[in-house]
Formats: sequence, structure tokens, C-alpha cells
Amino acid sequence: MSTLTRHLSGSREMVRAYSRRVDVPFLGQVAVPPPDKLAYYAGIGVLTALQVIEWPLALVITAGHVLADQHFSGLVKGVGEALETA
Repeated sequence: MSTLTRHLSGSREMVRAYSRRVDVPFLGQVAVPPPDKLAYYAGIGVLTALQVIEWPLALVITAGHVLADQHFSGLVKGVGEALETA
């Protein structure tokens, strides 16, 4: 198996990691990030609560991280769909 094939087959695992959903009352289904991303967000929250970083900076960091994850998730999903058709 080539390196490219191994990398692309790992993309399916990433799609599964980003497709977890939880039913929340009044909101419906909400996507839940993987545990490592939750730990990252919790770390940002703790740093903000301890006033190591200011809350506007924490919002900017978190928003940038969420946007980057959404882009990456869409890219991985497209690769996974391409593999299924191949």
C-alpha cells in the first residue's frame, strides 16, 4: 500500500471523528468535536477563566480554530467521497 493510499484511507477515520452528533433539548442535533479538540477548547476556557489571556483574544483564537476545523473537515469529507466512488 502506498503512502498516498494509506493517507487517504485514514481520511475516512477523520470523517467519522467529525460526524459525532448529540441531541440537545431545544437545539436539536449538535455536532461534537473529537476529544482532543474538546480538550483544546477547555484549555482556552481555563486560561481565560484564570485571566492568563483576555476573553476577546480567547474568542478570536477559538473562532479561528473552529473555522479551520470546518474547512479541514469539508476537505476530508470530499476526499472520502472520492475514495468511495473510486
